[in-house]
Amino acid sequence: QVQLVESGGGLVQAGDSLRLSCAASELTFSSYAMGWFRQAPGKEREFVAAISRSGGSTDYADSVKGRFTISRDNAKKMVYLQMRSLKPEDTAVYLCTARVTFSYSAVVPNAREYNYWGQGTQVTVSS
Repeated sequence: QVQLVESGGGLVQAGDSLRLSCAASELTFSSYAMGWFRQAPGKEREFVAAISRSGGSTDYADSVKGRFTISRDNAKKMVYLQMRSLKPEDTAVYLCTARVTFSYSAVVPNAREYNYWGQGTQVTVSS
C-alpha cells in the first residue's frame, strides 16, 4: 500500500510561484509512474502533469505547459511540481498519484489508470 502526502500549497497572488511536494512511503518508489491532478470546486478532476518511473519522460496538460515542471527524486521517494506564473484559474486542490508500471518511459495522463492517491494540497491564486 502506497501512501502519498502532498505539501507546499498555499495562497499566492497571480504571477507568483509555488513548489508542491509529494512524499511516498513505498520502498520501491522507482517502480511507480507518478502524476499530479487537480480539482476545483464543482469541476471534474483534471490532469496536470505526469512523469515516468525513470523521470526521463514527462507530459503536461496544455493549460500548464511552459509554466509547470514535474520532477522526481527516486532516492528521496519524492515527486515535485514547480508552478510558475500562476493564474487564478490554477486554483484547486492538487493531488499526487501513483501507479506501478513495468515501463521505464511510460507516462500516464489518465486518472482511471492510477492506483494510489494522496489527500491533496490546496492552491489558491488571487487576482
